[in-house]
Amino acid sequence: MRLSWRRSSRAEDRFESWITQQHQRRVLAGETTPSGPCPDEGFVRDLARKSKSIALSDPRIDHTANCRKCMSRLLELRGENQSRRQRIAFITAITACALIAVSVVVARYALEKRPSSANETVVAQTVNLWDAGTVRGEQPGQLESVSLPAASVRLTIILPRHSEPGLYLVAITRDQNGNGVVAEGTSTTVANGGQQEITTGLDLRKAAAGPYFLSTTHEQDQAAYYYPLQIR
Repeated sequence: MRLSWRRSSRAEDRFESWITQQHQRRVLAGETTPSGPCPDEGFVRDLARKSKSIALSDPRIDHTANCRKCMSRLLELRGENQSRRQRIAFITAITACALIAVSVVVARYALEKRPSSANETVVAQTVNLWDAGTVRGEQPGQLESVSLPAASVRLTIILPRHSEPGLYLVAITRDQNGNGVVAEGTSTTVANGGQQEITTGLDLRKAAAGPYFLSTTHEQDQAAYYYPLQIR
C-alpha cells in the first residue's frame, strides 16, 4: 500500500509540473490576458524568493501568473536565485575541504616539530660482559660498577667469552629468577673482532631507582644468565 501511494504521488507531481510548464508556455506566448497593472520590481523579487510576506490572495500574484512580461522577469529572477544558491553551496563545500586540509597539515607539522621531552631521549649505553662470569640460574655472575639510567636506553652488550652467536632475549628483572620483568628486547649477535655483541632498546623510564638484574637468554639452549645492575 505504501509503495503504491508513493508511485501515485510521484505521478501527480509530474502531472502538476507538466500543467505548470504548459501554463508558462501559454503566458510567455502571449495567449493569456492579465488583470490590473504590472507590480513593481520589488514585488516580483519577493515572489521569486517565495517570501512569506506575500498573501496568496494578493491580486498581483494573479497578474504575474498571467502577464508575459512579469512571468519572464519572475523566471529570470528564480534562475538567478538558484544559481546563487548553487554557488554558495559550492563555495561552502570548497571552504570546508580547505579548512580540513589546513587542519591536517597544521596538526602534522605540530607533531613533527614537537620538542622531545627528557623522557623521550634515547640514551646509548654499553655493558661489557666479556670478562664476567656466566653462571646459570639463581646465582648471578660477577659484574662490577654497571648501572643504567631510568630512561629509554639503546643497550649494547658485549657477550661473555665463548658465547654462541644467534638470537638473544635481553631482560631487566627484579630478581635472578626472572620475576618482575621491567623491560625486555631481542637482538641478533654481531661479530666485532673476536667478540659477539647484541644491541636492543629497553624502556626503563618507569623503573624506580635500585638494584635489578640483567639477563641474557640464547634462542637455542634457553638458559638465562643473570648479572646484577643498578638503575639510577
